[in-house]
Amino acid sequence: MKSLLLMYKKIYLIVDELASSETFDELLNYIKTQYKIVPDIHSHMDMFEEGDENELYLLYLDDDEIKIFFKNHLQSKLNIGILPNDKAALAMKNYGISKDLFEAVDDALNIECRSEIDLLICNELIAFNSVVIGDMHGMNRLNLNESSRWQKVKYFFNNLKNIKFKSYSLSTSKEHTIKTVASGITILEHTIQDEKLALKDSLSIHDGKLNAFILAPTSLISYLWYLLSIFFYQKVSIKALPRSLGYIKTANLTISSSEPIEYMLDGALLSAQEVELNTMRDTMKVHLGRSLIDNVKVENNQVESKDIINLNALPHGEMNKFLIDKKLPLFKKASEDDFKELFLNLRSSAKFTYVFLILMILSTLLATTGLFANSAPVIIGAMILAPLMAPIISLSMGVVRAENLLISQSIRTLSIGIVMALFFSAIFTFIIPLERITPEMQGRLNPNILDLMVAILSGIAGAYANSKEEVAKSLAGVAIAVALVPPLSVTGIGIGLGSFDVIYGSFLLFITNLIGITLSAALTFIVLGYSPVTTAKKGIYYTSVLLTIITIPLIFSFADMIEKNKYMSDLESVKSIILHEEKIELNIYDVKLNNDVLVVDLQSISEKPLTHEEYVKIKQSIEKKLQRRIVLEVTPMIIVR
Repeated sequence: MKSLLLMYKKIYLIVDELASSETFDELLNYIKTQYKIVPDIHSHMDMFEEGDENELYLLYLDDDEIKIFFKNHLQSKLNIGILPNDKAALAMKNYGISKDLFEAVDDALNIECRSEIDLLICNELIAFNSVVIGDMHGMNRLNLNESSRWQKVKYFFNNLKNIKFKSYSLSTSKEHTIKTVASGITILEHTIQDEKLALKDSLSIHDGKLNAFILAPTSLISYLWYLLSIFFYQKVSIKALPRSLGYIKTANLTISSSEPIEYMLDGALLSAQEVELNTMRDTMKVHLGRSLIDNVKVENNQVESKDIINLNALPHGEMNKFLIDKKLPLFKKASEDDFKELFLNLRSSAKFTYVFLILMILSTLLATTGLFANSAPVIIGAMILAPLMAPIISLSMGVVRAENLLISQSIRTLSIGIVMALFFSAIFTFIIPLERITPEMQGRLNPNILDLMVAILSGIAGAYANSKEEVAKSLAGVAIAVALVPPLSVTGIGIGLGSFDVIYGSFLLFITNLIGITLSAALTFIVLGYSPVTTAKKGIYYTSVLLTIITIPLIFSFADMIEKNKYMSDLESVKSIILHEEKIELNIYDVKLNNDVLVVDLQSISEKPLTHEEYVKIKQSIEKKLQRRIVLEVTPMIIVR
């Protein structure tokens, strides 16, 4: 230790009323005995000239007196140590000063604990801890870890109903001005690792930057997520801030408002028309506590000089006025700029064009070819090529915005697309000399509730992808998931073959997709804030009625599917049967319900042809297993050894 102390030849002990205490006498004795130095004693109001590297100024003061001493010597480059006492809690916390007086003296005389630090100045006053404007709803409450679960729940609901907004203008050192509304703003110069803080990250003590966190949720959902993070998870990170929080890292920040701003500076309530904050970089040479100095050494190679402005999620434009005048909406309200861009795109998608017509014809012919060839890759290609998704999403927007022109244009384009698909797939079927219903066709003849769920999820994805430019590339995946053209092509095939069952099943699937996508996309646009519920009410009602009607046959089909799966599960153990001491292998392909008649489709594998009586015995064996009468469809296979 002493080898590190030789540079300090003189110690100035800066004291005030604390000098008369018994602890002060112990302090003097410790310095004299341990370090063989007799300190000079001065008041905190004394002024000192330019600091000497061999001199240390040891502050045994309260928080306010330390701030005065700092302010009086901002340009003096003094070597400063801070000693602990009950009235210096902020300084101790800010600089990691040990509560043990003698340990703090050792740190103050240890040259390895010295560091050049920044100071946060707010309206010409020094801030040790933080400057808080408004209410940060939990982020600036540091005793959450000490609260009971019931107290946390109480805090949570009190904050949930008490949020209020105020207009602010924020100007940075780069002359970048942001106008927004916020519930609260917290400004920190630095932080140390502290379990009581709601912030995960340690903010640098000498990067020349302040850190401003702006709380401005744009919906009740985002605000609820913020409160959950703060009150229960209790930690947020700058790298993954909740959407309710904006973040600015800069050297200077000016905050103004049309009304006086009330703010807390290190817990003291103040008021001003404008709050001007700036960071004085490496302006003081302070001996930090040993608990903090290790973090500072790591920071030396990680200082970021660039400003950071992350305010994309904060309200702007007409949303500012909306939040001040009204209650926080359940879902975020889209800005007028966002809506205009999306609406122009959807209006363009709703219009009929020759490009749409050509793509519709090509995708239909491709899908019909793939259906007859029983080729899934060809059908997937047709799904991607099909342009039907665009006018359906446009129709959804027309429904929620009550835009009659958009609705009529979308329906016209969809109608032409549907007619073209049915016409060309029917003509293709009439010309081609094939009549077999392939498994790919068969898979689109019995829609059920699961197909409706696919349509609903695809509608949500389609609306979201259209409204967010960064995920628009996912539209191809949406097109594959919902598969609009293949069911239409199967309907056209049914028309070409003259089969009512094929027409009914496949067209029911298409209508399910159409209505499911329209309704779910419309609801998604409401959630994303593109329309108020009052405007969308009528369109949503009629679409919901249509969906309810469509759902009825889907429920019956789903019930049949459940029953079929039960029979298939019961028949999993039926692998073979012994007839006349000969083992007959059985492969059960399918179970079909035709007008309450259970049809079991299977393959029999034997070394000689089976008689009618033997098939009857197989039928009886399966009936015993299922506990009901069946019709057996058998495909025999004869093995010759």
